[in-house]
Amino acid sequence: MLEAPKFVGLIDLNQNLSQNFYHKLGEGSNMSIESYGSFQLSNGGGSVAMSMDNSSVGSNNSHTHILDHQDLNRVHNNYSVAASVNRGRVSNGLSNDALAQALVDPRFPTIGLENYDEWTINLRKLTMGQAFAQGAFGKLYKGTYNGEDVAIKLLERPEHDLERAHFMEQQFQQEVMMLANLKHPNIVRFIGACRKPMVWCIVTEYARGGSVRQFLTRRHSRAVPLKLAVKQALDVARGMEYVHGLNLIHRDLKSDNLLIAADKSIKIADFGVARIEVQTEGMTPETGTYRWMAPEMIQHRPYTQKVDVYSFGIVLWELITGMLPFQNMTAVQAAFAVVNKGVRPTIPIECLPVLSEIMTRCWDADPDSRPPFSQVVRMLEVAETEIMTTVRKARFRCCVQPMTTD
Repeated sequence: MLEAPKFVGLIDLNQNLSQNFYHKLGEGSNMSIESYGSFQLSNGGGSVAMSMDNSSVGSNNSHTHILDHQDLNRVHNNYSVAASVNRGRVSNGLSNDALAQALVDPRFPTIGLENYDEWTINLRKLTMGQAFAQGAFGKLYKGTYNGEDVAIKLLERPEHDLERAHFMEQQFQQEVMMLANLKHPNIVRFIGACRKPMVWCIVTEYARGGSVRQFLTRRHSRAVPLKLAVKQALDVARGMEYVHGLNLIHRDLKSDNLLIAADKSIKIADFGVARIEVQTEGMTPETGTYRWMAPEMIQHRPYTQKVDVYSFGIVLWELITGMLPFQNMTAVQAAFAVVNKGVRPTIPIECLPVLSEIMTRCWDADPDSRPPFSQVVRMLEVAETEIMTTVRKARFRCCVQPMTTD
């Protein structure tokens, strides 16, 4: 068991996650339920998918409220971009962005990260680019840090809701703790973070390829390269084997949270809802997204790391077929079908038996019957060898009929 670092305010496992929704800029705030708990990336690229909420509640107004801060009214009205040079830079288009200005404003001091001072970013090296997603309490920006393309997550500290502010700071601290302790080629790389009186900032590497779900959506009915699908599945399995080896649970493993790097490798992202595996009775049951969620989480029952294995089975099906799980159902209908009818995505007849076996075992209703990721890795390596040596056509497309709730 990984002992949590002595991090002031580490989240109480009996607290519920906050409601904080992200959506792609330029879209309305009406979101489908499967997008709750994450943001939708713009087509121009991707970054770490960061969220801190559950996926079973309704959407609220997805606009940051930071302009309501008394101290920031004058910042928004009078602040000049040039004045921020010594503390960071924002592009010209962000001169009226209150969150970005609050971060780089030299009048507000940078607060250290307790026990993580070495991860405190130097704002002089940070350049803020345009925001590409926003939510009720924050925004996501592309930018550069020390010359490297990065994703910048800014969270607003609610001024008039001290309880929520305290909770959000705990979440921020937990995410920093998680990211700072995860070092693996298939885990999104943490660059640093900082705190200011009214805004928190987390900086990670920027994934140019966007999310796996975006990649699959863009392909429409085109064949999915089977070799690439299995390679990417192996990336995810190896990353999750590492995560589980630290006795952590991701709890929101899905294609939206898998990012594609320039070399087409996969980076697992969004550890804002990851937890150290302890007593799970107090862990938020609806964290995650219903289409990928294990039945025990949907049913609010105690759960273990095996919820991530279940989610991986759904992700593997996505990679192989290119389709959205339960695509003709709402997320709630999918959850009902999974729990009450034992429904799973239809495995196509043409699927390699070894891949079919992995999916079937991973999404077994009995968590104890699901294989650990160490075993999943070995099974996928066998599949990869089989594809390289015996499968002539390295392209595959599922031709199954859309599933219904009938």
